Amino acid sequence: MSRKGNCWDNAVMERFFLNLKMERVWQGDYANHAEAQADIADYITSFYNPVRLHSTLGYRSPSHYEQQHAAAQ
Repeated sequence: MSRKGNCWDNAVMERFFLNLKMERVWQGDYANHAEAQADIADYITSFYNPVRLHSTLGYRSPSHYEQQHAAAQ
């Protein structure tokens, strides 16, 4: 658990939410809550995990990194 008001305790999630807002939420205009929820779910499942490159993972997508890790086991 992070301490109240200390973003450095949870920097990874803070960065994820910033990316989500910059790359998807602030770019769209949602008619209702359900539309926003569906678009955010699509962002995570169709772009963030399978396509988007992450510097922490050696500029690989999380899906690609996970496949390589599983193959190494």
